[in-house]
Amino acid sequence: MTLQETRLLTKRMNDRPADSWTMEAALATGAYETLRTALRMKPADVQEEVKTSGLRGRGGAGFPTGTKWSFLPAGLYPRYLVVNADEGEPSTFKDRELMERDPHQLIEGVAISAYAIESNTAFIYVRGEMAHAHDVLERALADARAQGFLGQNILGSGYDLDIVLHRGAGAYICGEETALLESLEGRRGMPRIRPPFPAIAGLYAKPTVVNNVETMATVPHIVGMGGAEYAKLGVNRSTGTRIFSLSGHVNRPGNYEVELGATFRDLIDDLGGGVTNGGTVKFFIPGGASSQWLVNEHLDVPLDMDEVGKLGVMLGSGAVMVFDQDTDPLAVAWRLVKFFAHESCGKCTPCREGTGWEEKILYRILHGQGRPSDLDLLLDIGDNISPGLNAPFSQTTICPLGPSSVSPIVSLNKYFRDDIIARCTPSLVTMLTGNGLAGNGLDGGLHR
Repeated sequence: MTLQETRLLTKRMNDRPADSWTMEAALATGAYETLRTALRMKPADVQEEVKTSGLRGRGGAGFPTGTKWSFLPAGLYPRYLVVNADEGEPSTFKDRELMERDPHQLIEGVAISAYAIESNTAFIYVRGEMAHAHDVLERALADARAQGFLGQNILGSGYDLDIVLHRGAGAYICGEETALLESLEGRRGMPRIRPPFPAIAGLYAKPTVVNNVETMATVPHIVGMGGAEYAKLGVNRSTGTRIFSLSGHVNRPGNYEVELGATFRDLIDDLGGGVTNGGTVKFFIPGGASSQWLVNEHLDVPLDMDEVGKLGVMLGSGAVMVFDQDTDPLAVAWRLVKFFAHESCGKCTPCREGTGWEEKILYRILHGQGRPSDLDLLLDIGDNISPGLNAPFSQTTICPLGPSSVSPIVSLNKYFRDDIIARCTPSLVTMLTGNGLAGNGLDGGLHR
């Protein structure tokens, strides 16, 4: 049976591709009706529907959304809702499409969620490079205010809500929720030591909930259909649908919304059209650059957060990157680690120093200057950043950026160790000539 998309979040943009971002298209397809429904409910009842749905955060961690909301201490006000739209994970582009093509779905979800947690001010923190998404949201927010869906006494309910749109400056670290809060307050984006957690002392030291764009866009559907009905979608504790950003060596890359429980093979072959040029999958990254890798034998693993977790990987941000039989895994690992080394904020010594060392060693191996001990050296550095080497996930750093750099290295060791060791034993000719790299430091040490 061929896998078909299950469209909830992507339905409007599919049915009205020419104008899905406009207020006219939104109203014609039922937007803000669920907001009317929610405002007739008690905030606690809206929270209960989200808990019943089993919705887990779509930003990467997969923590139950309703439970996260319940951590806010009773009686403490003001409290804030912050939407993490700083989508910076490599090859992840679902949130950008949701903002650009259906901003009113997001705004309605934010309004319902803010009402549920009794917040009167929400913030949408948009990644700096997403200029078009920012402009679309800015227009959509103005239209929503003009229609009475935001502002004072929304729809005559007595509930007030203002949504502030904030554009970041293009730092990957601000995808981490506490670094995002630091940036939102006007400081350099660097993660905070916890406790206190944002639910206790978040934005401006007030109780704060931080949720992902896709999570917020899902809320109207949960309230509209009921939490129990939504929970019938998906499998096990991975309920509902999920948008996967499929990229790499596939014939039809793009965003696909599927019911959780389908397999990676279904996603790649049925929706992605298979591997380009009739090739085969050598390895794939199942949940964004931060995740460890899987190989061909794992294609029939279900898209289930807990099932993939048993393999030491994660669905993470929903980015599935596919690499064919001709791909050099060492080159991929080096490029990923180079990204993390570049994006390290420098606050934690293991990450600040370790990611740079990892990148230099991988570069040396990639250019024929590897040493037989280099892979084990990489694992030793990784163990100092993420004790136990990500299984179970642990860290000596404040945030997960450092451990994310270890994922490609662990994957190389797990699936391609013999090949890497062979490449770390250069021939005599290579050693004598330096492979064109002599004199630049690569042949004599870690630094270049």
